[in-house]
Amino acid sequence: MQWSERLFDPDRPGDGPPPREFAAFARWLVAGAWPTVGLLAVVSLAIGVTEALAAWLIGWVVDEAAAGATAFFEAHGAALIAIALFFVAVKPGLMIVSSALTSRALGPGLFHMIVGRLHHHTLGQSVGFFEEDFTGRLAQKQLQTAQALTDSVLEGMNAVGFAAAAALGAIVALGAIDWRLGLVLAGWVALYAAFVGYFLPRIRRRSERRAEARAGLSGQLVDSLAHMATVKLFAHAGREEAAATAALGRFREAALAFGRTVQSFRAGLAILGGVLPVLLIGTALALWSADAASVGAIATAGFLALRLGQMSGWVSFTAMGIFSNVGVIEDGMRTLAKPHRVVDPPAPRAFPRARGAVAFEDVVFRYGNDRGGGLDGFSLAIAPGEKVALVGRSGAGKSTALKLLPRLHDVEGGRITLDGVDVREVAQEDLRRRIAMVTQETAMFNRSALDNIRYGKPEADFEEAVAAAEQAAAHDFVLGLRDHRGREGYAAHLGEDGVKLSGGQRQRIALARAILKDAPVLALDEATAALDSETEAAVQAALAQLMEGRTVIAIAHRLSTIARMDRIVVMDHGRIVEAGTHDALLARGGLYAELWAHQSGGFLGLDEAAA
Repeated sequence: MQWSERLFDPDRPGDGPPPREFAAFARWLVAGAWPTVGLLAVVSLAIGVTEALAAWLIGWVVDEAAAGATAFFEAHGAALIAIALFFVAVKPGLMIVSSALTSRALGPGLFHMIVGRLHHHTLGQSVGFFEEDFTGRLAQKQLQTAQALTDSVLEGMNAVGFAAAAALGAIVALGAIDWRLGLVLAGWVALYAAFVGYFLPRIRRRSERRAEARAGLSGQLVDSLAHMATVKLFAHAGREEAAATAALGRFREAALAFGRTVQSFRAGLAILGGVLPVLLIGTALALWSADAASVGAIATAGFLALRLGQMSGWVSFTAMGIFSNVGVIEDGMRTLAKPHRVVDPPAPRAFPRARGAVAFEDVVFRYGNDRGGGLDGFSLAIAPGEKVALVGRSGAGKSTALKLLPRLHDVEGGRITLDGVDVREVAQEDLRRRIAMVTQETAMFNRSALDNIRYGKPEADFEEAVAAAEQAAAHDFVLGLRDHRGREGYAAHLGEDGVKLSGGQRQRIALARAILKDAPVLALDEATAALDSETEAAVQAALAQLMEGRTVIAIAHRLSTIARMDRIVVMDHGRIVEAGTHDALLARGGLYAELWAHQSGGFLGLDEAAA
């Protein structure tokens, strides 16, 4: 059955963005695997037909045996061999094919494909998307949605198709014996379908609420655990426990509402399952007693009653699971299928290696609201190779300007250009390859030190990575690293978000990453803020070499960084209020001189300003 593993490509990407309507969303996620799903449906239908056929054959054998006496085997030898082959070859063969399609083709392949498509779309979201949600919740949604849709497809094809064929075949088989038997079964099936149709939408809604509560609980737990050092430093373990307890309470209430509905559903199914054999066997006995049916009819009715009774419970639980999964999928769709806020143009412009001319032209960005912050008519032209420092109070818009340059957000007004090209006309990844950014809060992956450094240039060899680490004054401490599995040096893993490193060590790894990237534009957001004086001296030497020949935009407060800049731009309320050299701005006696006096003078005059 190895052929079943090659029926579709689980790595095939989705066509375009995911739709935001349930049926279209499900089709988009499963596109490419539908022929295999259809094959499973056909096999399941065939298995369902064999159930009804098996009952009819048993009834035929009983009738013929009762009528044939001692000549039974001689008269029906060929037919009995065919029936035996049906039971030992045809039915098991169909089950084997169904099992292969479920366990080797669709089970592993669908989950793989769905997670891949959801993750691909999520990776394309802007930074704002991730700022508005828990990363743990997003990951949970991806896995929940993929598992729910995979289970729904498999269970739907296996159970629903099988049950529909078995019920229809049973009605036909019993109707062929006596139309009244077929009518009784058809009436029961209609009652069963109405009962299931009443409960499943309610189960779906409660499942959706339970999934949302579970995701909220997951996000709360991840948020607490991911910031454990802060929790302990502020002695807020009790507060976090209370928040987790509240989230657990919401999940329990949602789970109880779901459980109450399920209990009522199961109670009704139990009653319906008990009624079926009474109806069918009772009707068959009544017909037999009136000489309107044979003993074989009783055998057929009894076999089908027992099988359909068992099957009805299984199918109903499966249908309940499918509708529960539909709620999970819908909840995942609302979170994960949101359109991208920052998108590539339909025909991105080709972008050779940039010279590094950067221009902000009357840029407006207020984070989607009018409550202040961001940029308001910000204009700044930076020549290739020029080094500019952005200075200002907290909230002046400095970091916003740096985030807009590589299109982590899109401007709400105006434009930003690189070498005269609007950054929105270039593919995002093409643009970002030309900009190296080092921030104050450096991001580390729970991977090896080598992998973290080589993130700036994945194709770099070991020697290039080591050279970058040496230039960033990181090589010596990297050699001394050792993780809990005994891996050392560049092979040692750094822990989640670089938890095993000091702030200064993380920034030196980030600097090594930027050095290795070798981009023509360098953006620094307090890149040396976490360094001690001795380490900063080494890193400043590395930065001086890194900045040589590159356009540099640096958010800086320290004199050691500002002194290396060609121009200082002072920002306030999203606009430029002053610009010039350090000496010229001090002589002007404006905002820069005020900020500088506070820093260099040990915040002299702060009391008077407060008064």
